Amino acid sequence: MEDPILDCLIIGGGPAGLTAAIYLARFHLDILVVDGGKSRAALIPCTRNHAGYPDGIAGKELLKRMRDQACKYQAKVETEFVTKLERDEESGLFTATWGSGCRTARTILLATGVTNRRPPMEEDLHDDALARGLIRYCPICDGYEVTDKKVGVIGSDSHGVAEAIFIRGYTADVTLIAPDTALSLKPEDSAKLREAGIDCIDGPANAVAVSDGFIVVETAQGTHSFDSVYPALGSDTHTQLAEMVGADLSGDSCVKVDSHQRTSVPGLYAAGDIVIGLDQISHAMGEGGVAATTIRNDLARQHPMLREPVRELERAEDGS
Repeated sequence: MEDPILDCLIIGGGPAGLTAAIYLARFHLDILVVDGGKSRAALIPCTRNHAGYPDGIAGKELLKRMRDQACKYQAKVETEFVTKLERDEESGLFTATWGSGCRTARTILLATGVTNRRPPMEEDLHDDALARGLIRYCPICDGYEVTDKKVGVIGSDSHGVAEAIFIRGYTADVTLIAPDTALSLKPEDSAKLREAGIDCIDGPANAVAVSDGFIVVETAQGTHSFDSVYPALGSDTHTQLAEMVGADLSGDSCVKVDSHQRTSVPGLYAAGDIVIGLDQISHAMGEGGVAATTIRNDLARQHPMLREPVRELERAEDGS
């Protein structure tokens, strides 16, 4: 027998996708989460700015709790990597394909996130440094933990300058390191760094060793040690599936959505880091909740057998 048509297929099992799964399962909808197991949240050794966890919580533990909560309400989760997404123009149905099969769904929620660009270093060394807090990727999340410590920022152009200046709000000892060759900065950026008292070092930068308390970075100007290093090298947004069905992207290569997480393609929604925003767990979870409620209400309009739409969002949409 063919599998029944899903009400919603969620692609991505990070904070946005799993929040949506909890909501949609509790809306009594037939859903499936397909997760490739590469959520950026899983790499967080301990997040301490997530409300409700005053002593912090590991990213993997948070995701496990969220999966368990979704499955408690009959959500199903498969560990697979979706490689293809199609939409039938006549029926409006979507078909997603992965290694062991495929499923058809009335709606799709893309929560595929982003991947941080890593500095040039061995993978085992990188993962060890990340687990120890010697490499960090989000000063909004964990800048507090480097208060009054010695911090290196590997980056260039205005993005690297902006991150170095942001971290300067936590510590006076900040150094901007070129990832490749000599730093090439706009005059106004150089002025900002001088005013903030941030040192600059020419690259290339290679993290070569870690210890219990510091990370060693080799550069064109010698070897330097830091309490923590922030790679400010940008990230790659996973928009490939959205592009397969013709969804509009924003100028910064994120999936473009309206205020209720709808994309330009009917029945396709997006939430989390794949959408332009704060790139924070709490923000992704909020978008997951909005997307799920929108999906539920949109389906209720198209399929009267569902319960009445959630009134709170109905009022919000009337005023949008």
